[in-house]
Amino acid sequence: MAASELYTKFARVWIPDPEEVWKSAELLKDYKPGDKVLLLHLEDGKDLEYRLDPKTKELPHLRNPDILVGENDLTALSYLHEPAVLHNLRVRFIDSKLIYTYCGIVLVAINPYEQLPIYGEDIINAYSGQNMGDMDPHIFAVAEEAYKQMARDERNQSIIVSGESGAGKTVSAKYAMRYFATVSGSASEANVEEKVLASNPIMESIGNAKTTRNDNSSRFGKYIEIGFDKRYRIIGANMRTYLLEKSRVVFQAEEERNYHIFYQLCASANLPEFKVLRLGDANNFHYTNQGGSPVIEGVDDAKEMAHTRQACTLLGISESYQMGIFRILAGILHLGNVVFMSRDSDSCTIPPKHEPLSIFCDLMGVDFEEMCHWLCHRKLATATETYIKPISKLQATNARDALAKHIYAKLFNWIVDHVNQALHSAVKQHSFIGVLDIYGFETFEINSFEQFCINYANEKLQQQFNMHVFKLEQEEYMKEQIPWTLIDFYDNQPCINLIESKLGILDLLDEECKMPKGTDDTWAQKLYNTHLNKCALFEKPRLSNKAFIIQHFADKVEYQCEGFLEKNKDTVFEEQIKVLKSSKFKMLPELFQDDEKAISPTSATSSGRVPLTRIPSKPTKGRPGQTAKEHKKTVGHQFRNSLHLLMETLNATTPHYVRCIKPNDFKFPFTFDEKRAVQQLRACGVLETIRISAAGFPSRWTYQEFFSRYRVLMKQKDVLSDRKQTCKNVLEKLIVDKDKYQFGKTKIFFRAGQVAYLEKLRADKLRAACIRIQKTIRGWLLRKKYLRMRKAAITVQRYVRGHQARCYAKFLRRTKAATIIQKHWRMYVARRRYKITRTATIVLQSYLRGYLARNRYHKMLREHKAVIIQKWVRGWLARTSYRRSIHAIIYLQCCFRRMMAKRELKKLKIEARSVERYKKLHIGMENKIMQLQRKVDEQNKDYKCLMEKLTNLEGIYNSETEKLRSDLERLQLSEEEAKIATGRVLSLQEEIAKLRKDLEQTQSEKKSIEERADRYKQETEQLVSNLKEENTLLKQEKETLNHRIVEQAKEMTETMEKKLVEETKQLELDLNDERLRYQNLLNEFSRLEERYDDLKEEMTLMVNVPKPGHKRTDSTHSSNESEYTFSSEIAETEDIPSRTEEPSEKKVPLDMSLFLKLQKRVTELEQEKQVMQDELDRKEEQVLRSKAKEEERPQIRGAELEYESLKRQELESENKKLKNELNELRKALSEKSAPEVTAPGAPAYRVLMEQLTSVSEELDVRKEEVLILRSQLVSQKEAIQPKDDKNTMTDSTILLEDVQKMKDKGEIAQAYIGLKETNRLLESQLQSQKRSHENEAEALRGEIQSLKEENNRQQQLLAQNLQLPPEARIEASLQHEITRLTNENLYFEELYADDPKKYQSYRISLYKRMIDLMEQLEKQDKTVRKLKKQLKVFAKKIGELEVGQMENISPGQIIDEPIRPVNIPRKEKDFQGMLEYKKEDEQKLVKNLILELKPRGVAVNLIPGLPAYILFMCVRHADYLNDDQKVRSLLTSTINSIKKVLKKRGDDFETVSFWLSNTCRFLHCLKQYSGEEGFMKHNTSRQNEHCLTNFDLAEYRQVLSDLAIQIYQQLVRVLENILQPMIVSGMLEHETIQGVSGVKPTGLRKRTSSIADEGTYTLDSILRQLNSFHSVMCQHGMDPELIKQVVKQMFYIVGAVTLNNLLLRKDMCSWSKGMQIRYNVSQLEEWLRDKNLMNSGAKETLEPLIQAAQLLQVKKKTDDDAEAICSMCNALTTAQIVKVLNLYTPVNEFEERVSVSFIRTIQMRLRDRKDSPQLLMDAKHIFPVTFPFNPSSLALETIQIPASLGLGFISRV
Repeated sequence: MAASELYTKFARVWIPDPEEVWKSAELLKDYKPGDKVLLLHLEDGKDLEYRLDPKTKELPHLRNPDILVGENDLTALSYLHEPAVLHNLRVRFIDSKLIYTYCGIVLVAINPYEQLPIYGEDIINAYSGQNMGDMDPHIFAVAEEAYKQMARDERNQSIIVSGESGAGKTVSAKYAMRYFATVSGSASEANVEEKVLASNPIMESIGNAKTTRNDNSSRFGKYIEIGFDKRYRIIGANMRTYLLEKSRVVFQAEEERNYHIFYQLCASANLPEFKVLRLGDANNFHYTNQGGSPVIEGVDDAKEMAHTRQACTLLGISESYQMGIFRILAGILHLGNVVFMSRDSDSCTIPPKHEPLSIFCDLMGVDFEEMCHWLCHRKLATATETYIKPISKLQATNARDALAKHIYAKLFNWIVDHVNQALHSAVKQHSFIGVLDIYGFETFEINSFEQFCINYANEKLQQQFNMHVFKLEQEEYMKEQIPWTLIDFYDNQPCINLIESKLGILDLLDEECKMPKGTDDTWAQKLYNTHLNKCALFEKPRLSNKAFIIQHFADKVEYQCEGFLEKNKDTVFEEQIKVLKSSKFKMLPELFQDDEKAISPTSATSSGRVPLTRIPSKPTKGRPGQTAKEHKKTVGHQFRNSLHLLMETLNATTPHYVRCIKPNDFKFPFTFDEKRAVQQLRACGVLETIRISAAGFPSRWTYQEFFSRYRVLMKQKDVLSDRKQTCKNVLEKLIVDKDKYQFGKTKIFFRAGQVAYLEKLRADKLRAACIRIQKTIRGWLLRKKYLRMRKAAITVQRYVRGHQARCYAKFLRRTKAATIIQKHWRMYVARRRYKITRTATIVLQSYLRGYLARNRYHKMLREHKAVIIQKWVRGWLARTSYRRSIHAIIYLQCCFRRMMAKRELKKLKIEARSVERYKKLHIGMENKIMQLQRKVDEQNKDYKCLMEKLTNLEGIYNSETEKLRSDLERLQLSEEEAKIATGRVLSLQEEIAKLRKDLEQTQSEKKSIEERADRYKQETEQLVSNLKEENTLLKQEKETLNHRIVEQAKEMTETMEKKLVEETKQLELDLNDERLRYQNLLNEFSRLEERYDDLKEEMTLMVNVPKPGHKRTDSTHSSNESEYTFSSEIAETEDIPSRTEEPSEKKVPLDMSLFLKLQKRVTELEQEKQVMQDELDRKEEQVLRSKAKEEERPQIRGAELEYESLKRQELESENKKLKNELNELRKALSEKSAPEVTAPGAPAYRVLMEQLTSVSEELDVRKEEVLILRSQLVSQKEAIQPKDDKNTMTDSTILLEDVQKMKDKGEIAQAYIGLKETNRLLESQLQSQKRSHENEAEALRGEIQSLKEENNRQQQLLAQNLQLPPEARIEASLQHEITRLTNENLYFEELYADDPKKYQSYRISLYKRMIDLMEQLEKQDKTVRKLKKQLKVFAKKIGELEVGQMENISPGQIIDEPIRPVNIPRKEKDFQGMLEYKKEDEQKLVKNLILELKPRGVAVNLIPGLPAYILFMCVRHADYLNDDQKVRSLLTSTINSIKKVLKKRGDDFETVSFWLSNTCRFLHCLKQYSGEEGFMKHNTSRQNEHCLTNFDLAEYRQVLSDLAIQIYQQLVRVLENILQPMIVSGMLEHETIQGVSGVKPTGLRKRTSSIADEGTYTLDSILRQLNSFHSVMCQHGMDPELIKQVVKQMFYIVGAVTLNNLLLRKDMCSWSKGMQIRYNVSQLEEWLRDKNLMNSGAKETLEPLIQAAQLLQVKKKTDDDAEAICSMCNALTTAQIVKVLNLYTPVNEFEERVSVSFIRTIQMRLRDRKDSPQLLMDAKHIFPVTFPFNPSSLALETIQIPASLGLGFISRV
C-alpha cells in the first residue's frame, strides 16, 4: 500500500509549529497525488491550509493510532519519527507520570524534579530476575539486564549514562550501583557494597556544585568499575575521573556555587574540632560568595557534612587524614581572600602581616615570608642565568587562582586514590560492570575549552553508540535469516578526525602552546588556514576572527578561542609548588609526589586514569631544560589519551545506554518543554536510533502474536494448522508490496507504517462487524416493537368496541328507568301537596284557640303578681334599712381591729430583723416540716368546720324541702277543695303567694350556698391543678432522667465495647509484632548459624588440604549441639572427643572467636526473648485482671441498692395511682349538666372530697419517704465517691450540691432530688445487670468455643483412629469416650457445686453411663479375644494348606514366611508406651530415624508423626530411668540431626513438610505428657499415667518451638521458590479465558512474549502445585491449623507477586486482563472451598488483587465513579490506585483512556486516607506462625514399629 493512500479524510498528521515544535491536525478531505495544499483542522478548532514543499513534496508525518500512544518502547510505534517520539514521551511523562521509556536498547529517563517512591528495595526485588521487556521501563531493568548478561555471557558490561547538566545522570548512576549492591551482596564480611555506595557522598561533596540548571551538578566525569567474583558477588570497585572543572574553585557565575565541600565546612565551623580552621560564614570568602547564592533550598550543609565524614570513616580514611583534608580546603578558602596591592604597573606586594595569608601559611605549615615573596614574583631561567622578576597585580591574582586550582585538583586526585584503595579487593576479579556518568552534549552562548572537550567526548561516545545499534540490527536480521541491505546512518568519524587527527584542532592547540609567543589569535589563524574551506564540518563566523564553528552530530557549535591556550597549558609557578612541598604538614607534600611515589596502591597509572593536570615537578637528576619539556603535557593531550582508554574499555564490554532528559530549565516538577526536549533528543542520539530503526524493519511480531491479533482479518479457510504459513498467506493478500515486510524464522518484520495500516484494516473490519451487528439487532428490536404495538392496537380496539356496546345498552336501560321514575314521582308530589294543605289548616285552628285561652290566663296572672310585688317591695325596704345600720357597725369594728393588727405587725417586724429570730426560723427542715404539719392541721380544722356547715345547711335544706312538700300536698288538697268550693279561691291564692315568697327566699339562700360551694370548688380545682402541674414536672424530670440513664448506659456500653475491641486489637497486634520480631530473630540466628557452619567448613578445607571425596568432620555437629544446651554442658565428657577432632592450631582462635560471638548473640536473643515473653505475660495478666475487676464490680453495691430500687418501684406505682385518681376527679368535675350534680351530697362533690383527703394523705407519705431517702443517700455518699468513672464523680458532686440546697427548698424539691438520686442508683443497678448479662454471654461464647474445639478434636480423633488397626481403633475410641466423660464430669462438678441435689442426680446418670460403657468395653474385649482365636485357627489351616504347595522352596524362605503377617500381640495392655535403647545405639537411632529416613519412600506408609512418637517414647524411657544425661543427649542429637537433614535437603518440600509435622508432633507430645494440668485435661486416664515423672522439659519445648518456627520459615521459602516462576505466567500472562484479551501490538525487541507458549506455566499449573502441597502436608499429618497458616502464606505470596507485577507492567493493565485476573482468583477461591479452607484467612490476602482487577473493569469517568472507586478499593493504597489508573491501557480502539482530571479527582478524594506510601506489597513478608496445642488421642502402647525403619535394636517396654 502506498504511503499517500493513508492520507484520507479524518487521518491525523503532525505539522511543524514554532511554539510547540509539532502540532496535531486532522485532514478534512482525502489527499490526491498532485495536490499542493492540505486542508487541515487543528485541535484548537481552527482550519488551516497547509502548503506542501514544491521541491520535495513531502507529506506531513502521520500520527500513530491512539492505541499505540504511551508505549513502553518507542520502537513499538508504527510511525517512527520525531513528533511521534516527542508525543509519546510527553504523554507518558505528563499524563501517566512515567519517567522511563525504552527506545530500542536505550533507556530514556526524564528528570521529574520530584521524589518518586519507585526506588525502594521492594521495587529492586520486583525487578530482580525479570527479563527486560517483562516489566515497565526502569533503571533497575537496565541494571538487571547488565547483571544477567554478565553472568550468562561471561562478558563485562557497562552502563553509559549521559545527558545535560540537571538531567539526572548522577542519580541514575547512583540507583544503578544501589541495585547491584542490593541484588548481588558482598562476598566477604567487609560489606563492600556499602563502601561502594558510601563513595557517592564523598564524590558529590568534592565534585558536585550548584549551577543555574542543577542544584547538584556533577562537574567531572567518572567511570566506576564494580568488580564481581565467580559467584557474581561484589568484591570491590575502582573509579576513574575525567576533566574536573577546576575553574569553579576560583570563579562562579551568578546564582551558582562552588563545590559543596566548601559550604559544608563553613556550615560546620562551630564544631570544636573545626575551630583551628578559623572559618566563618561562606559570604566572608571570595571563593564562595561570587555566585550570591550560598544556600540551596531544602539542603542542610551541616548535615551533609556529617554524612560526608561518616562516609570517609566507612571507607577507611582516618580522622587525622580527614582533618588534613579539611585543613587544605580551609587553606584554599583563606588563599582566595589574599589581596595584592600595586606598587607600579609591573609589580605588586602583599600588606605586612596579612591575616588571610598568615592563616593559609599556618594551615599549610609553610613560611609566611617565602610564600608572600613567591606570590608576587616568579623565576625566569635561561641557558646561562636565572632571573627573579616581579609580576603585576593581575598576574599575581591569576597565579594565586592557578595555585588554588592546582591544590584542589591534587587533593581531588588524592581522595579518589584513597577511595579506590578502600574499594580495592585482594580477591581476583572475575568480571565487572562499569557505570559511566559523563556529561552530555553542551552548547551555550559562550562556549570555551571545557565545552569543546565535552562535545569531543560525546562525539566518540555517539560513534560507539551508532556502531553498536547498527551491529544489533544486523545481528537481528542475520539471526532471523532475512535479506538485509546496508542501512545508511550518520557516521561522525570526519568530525572526530577534525578534532584529534594529525594537524587537527587538538594537535594545533598543543603546537601553539609550545610556541614561546603563542596566543589565542595566532592559533585561530592556524585553524582557519588549515581547515577552512577544506573540511565541510569546520566554519568561520562572519563577524569574528577569534572563534570557529564545528558541525557536531547534534548541532553546530561556535567556540570562542579566548582562553583555550591558558586552559590547555594549565600552568602554575614551580616556586610556589616547592614552597608547598617544603611544608611541615605531612599530608601536603604527599599531594605533590610523583605518580611513582604516591602512597596509594591504586595510582593513576595502575588504574588507567590520566592525571587531570600536568604536574610541574622537577626530577631529582637532569638538566634544567629537561624540566621544561616534561611540563609540556597539556590538558587536551591528557584528555585525549584518557578518552581513548575509556573507549577501549567500553568496546571490550557490552554497553547499555541511559539517556537523561531535562524536561524544563526551571526545575518545575512534571513540566514538559517540547523545545528543550527535542534539542536533547537530537543531541543524545535517541532520534538517530529511531532513524536507524525506521530505515529497516522497526515493527517485529512473532507468528503467534500476529495470528492472535489479526485473526479477525482471516477467513475460516485461511486458518491452517501451521501458523507461519497462515500468516504468510494472509499478508500476501493484505499487503501487495512485498518489500513492506519480511518473514523471519520466528518473527515477521514490517516497514514503518505497516502496523498502522494493519490496525486500520482491523479497526475497519471490527467497525463493519459492529455496524452489521447493530443493524441486525436494531432491526430485530424495531420489528419486536412493531409487533408489540400491533398487538396492543388490536387489544385496544376490542376493548373500545365492547365499551361502546355496553354504553348503548346502559342508555336504553336508563331511558326506561327514567319513565317509571317520572310516573311515580308525579304521583308522590300531588299526594304530598294535599297533605300539606290539610296539616296547615289544622295547625292554624289549634294555634288560634290556644292564643285566646292564654290571653285570659295571662290577665289573671298579672293581677295576682301585682299584689305579690307590692308585698315584697315593702319588705325589701325594711330589710335594706336594717342592713345599712349593721354594715356601719361592722365597718367601725374593722377599723379598730386594723389599728390593733398594725401595732402587732410592727412588733413582729422588729423581732424578725434580729439574728436570733432568723436562727429560730432556720433551725432546720424539721421545724419547717412541723410548721407545714401545723398548717395542714389548720387546713384540716377549716375543712372540718366547712364540712359541719355544709352538713347543717344540708339538714336545713332537707327540712325546708319536706315542709314545702307537705305544703304542696296541702295545696293540692286545697285545689281539690277549690274545685268544690270556688269561693275559697282568693284565700288559697294568698296562701300560695306567701308560699312562693318563702320559696324565693329559700332559693336565694340556696344560691348563696352554691356560690360558696363554687368558690370552694375553684380553690380545690386550683390546688388539684397545682398538684397536677407538679406531678407533670416530676414525670418529665423522671422521663428525662430515665432517658439520660438509658443514653449514659448505652454510651458507657459502647465506650466499654470500643475500648475492649481496641485493646484486644492492640494486644493482638502487639502479640503479632512480638511474634514476628522473635521469629525474625530466630531467622537471623539460623542465618548466622549457617554462616558459622560455612566458615568452619571453609577453614577445615583450608587447613586440612582435603583429598577427593573428603567429608566434614563431626566438629560442626558438636558445635550445633552446644547451641541448644546450657553453657555448663560444653565441658561435659561427651563433647571432648568431638573437640579433639578439630583441625590444627590456626583454626582454634578463629573458631573460638566465631563461636563466642555466636554464643553471645544467642544469649542476647534469649534475653530479648525472655523480655518479650515477660512483657506478653504481663499484658495477659493485665487483661485477666481487668476482666476480673469487671466481673466483681457489679457485686460491690448490689445489696446496698436493693432498698433504693424497691422504694423507687413503690414511688412509681403510687405515682400511677395518683394519676388515675386525678383522672377520675377530672371526669367527675366535667359532669355539670344539672345543678344537682355539684350540690353537696352529689357524686361529684363526694369524689372531690375523697380526692382532697387522699391528696393530703399522699403528701404526708411523700414527706416521710423523702426524709428517709435523704438520710440514706447522705449515708451512702462515701460509697459513691471512689468510683473511677468521671461521669459518676460528676453526678455525685451534683448530688452533694443538691443535698446542700435542700435546706432552702420545699418538699417538692426534696422529692425531686430524691427521685434523681434514685434514678442514678437505678442506673448503676442497670449497669451491674448489664455486666452480669455480658458475663453470661461471654460464658456462653466460651462454652460454644469449647464445643467447637471438642468437635474439632473429635474429628481429629476420628481421622487418627481410621489410621489405626481395627482392634486398636475400637479401644482408642472407647478410651476417648471415657476421657470425654471424665472431663464432662469435672465440668459439671464445678457447675453444680452450689446445688448438691442437681449434682447428685447428674452423678447417678453419669454412673449409669459409665457402667454401660464398661459393659460395652468388656463385650468388645471378649469379641476381640474370640476373633483372635478364630484368626489363629484360620492361620494354622492356611499354613497347613500351603505346606504341600511349598516343598520346592528353600528352608530359609519357609522360616521367614510366618513373619509376614504382622499381628498385634495379645498382651497389649501390659506395655507402658516406652521404647528402650542402649546409650551406644543413640547415633544409630538418630541415623535410621532421622538422617536416612526418606519421606517419599518409607515414611509415606507410616502412621503420621511416627518418628515423633518413637522419639518421645525413647525420652519417656530415659525419664523413667531418671537418666538426665540420656535425656539431654537424645534431645540434643534429635534437634541437631533435624537441622542437618534440613540443611542437606532443605530445598525439598516433602522433607521440610515431613519434619515440620514431626517436630510439631514431638512438641505436642512433650506438652501432652508433661504432667501440667493445662495439658493433662485433654488426656485419657491411661495417657495421664504415661506422663513424665522426673524431668521438666519446658526449656526443650521452647527450643523445639524455635526449631519449628525455623522449619516453617524454611518451608515458606521453599514453596515460594517453587511458586515464584509460576505466578506471573499463570495469573497474568496465560489466557485462561481464550479470546478475551487481544494482544496489543508491541514491537518489543529481545523481550519475552506475553502469550503463553507450550512450555509456560498456566493457572492449572498453580492449582496442581497447590494440590500437591496440600496433599503432602495432609499425608504427613500436619496440624490443620498449621496447614491453614501455610495456605494463607501461599495465597499471600500469589496475591503480592501478581499485584506487584501488575503495578509494574503497563501491558497488563487493561479491561480484559482484569477479567482474566478475576476469573483466576475465583478458581483459587473454588480451590479453597474444595479443600474446606475458606476460614483460613487466605481469601482475605487476595483482596488487594481482587480490588485491582475490579479497578481495571469499573467505569472511570464521572465523580460518582470516583466515589465508587474510593469506597471499593479500601485494601489498596492511594499510590497503588493512582498507579493502576495511570497504567490503564486500552487494548482496542473502542476502549478509552483514563483522563488526567479523573486521576486528580481520585487523588483529591483520597488525600485524607492514611496509608503506606509504599507502592508494592512486601512479597517476602512471612506472617507470624503459631502452633496451637493439638493433643493426640493415639495410645502410646498401641504403636507398632515397622521393620522397614531398621530399629530392631530398640524394644517396647
